[in-house]
Amino acid sequence: MCPADSPQIPGALPDIETGPAPVVRGEPVELSDGVYVIPDQRVELVPNVGIVVGEHAALVIDTGMGPRNGAHVLEQARRLAGDRHLYLTVTHFHPEHGFGAQAFKGAATIVYNASQRAELHRKGAAYVEMFRELSAAAAAELEGVELVDPDLVYEGEAELDLGGHKAVLRAVGPAHTGSDQVIVIDDRVLFGGDLIETRIFPIAPYFPPHDVDVDCGGWIGVLDDLIARAPEIVVPGHGEVGGTSLIRDVRDYLDYVYGEVSRLRAAGVSADETAARIDKEARARWTTWERPEWIGFAARAIYAGTHR
Repeated sequence: MCPADSPQIPGALPDIETGPAPVVRGEPVELSDGVYVIPDQRVELVPNVGIVVGEHAALVIDTGMGPRNGAHVLEQARRLAGDRHLYLTVTHFHPEHGFGAQAFKGAATIVYNASQRAELHRKGAAYVEMFRELSAAAAAELEGVELVDPDLVYEGEAELDLGGHKAVLRAVGPAHTGSDQVIVIDDRVLFGGDLIETRIFPIAPYFPPHDVDVDCGGWIGVLDDLIARAPEIVVPGHGEVGGTSLIRDVRDYLDYVYGEVSRLRAAGVSADETAARIDKEARARWTTWERPEWIGFAARAIYAGTHR
């Protein structure tokens, strides 16, 4: 995908023109000994950023969107880690999670899975253009953005010994994207990226014909595996930190949409009507969740042929 093929912004996406600027703010909060998060404060296009500090190295998880956010996250990491060696990884390639990585080039060892690197190469430039169109504030944060390659690439799973903390990077896509990864700290803290959100309808980036890699069936399978592993602390891509129930909430929602799409499609209901019916029913069932605009995207992705 090149910039000329940039996905069109559907009118149904959440309107962020009037919201706060997508800027990572606030102090890191310690979740567990040496494991911190800079909370997203429920600001659109701001992720939960992780910083894990070991005895001889530290790991940063996600950067925020653009070079200024990346520089701020690097500053916070340096404040906590001192002169320890830094690693950076991102949960997936989307701009608000990884497009601040240029601030870390030369300051940290950047680690991605092979599919992440490939997806960044294939779609990164187009996503820059797409996100610039979301709002003037988003465009401002993307000013001067450069896409950077990782220093280390792994297949399947990689383990980082930070000294007193073990970080396991595990490739689990395709699900939310074609190349999601989760990061597990000491077998008890999970950074799940946008596989998991708190009181937010899961983001299904289904933008045919340019990006159709979201796999809701695979996503459900990944969540089943994560539930079985029973992490004590779950850091979602967006929203408040919680426990395994966060994973189950997203899993149950996606399973509901999957079942309803399968039933309606088998009955000959059109994709548009299927999405409309599920949108109405899901809003009524998950009344406290934000960004219902994403319901129809998940329904259409499943209708188009995502299989479990």
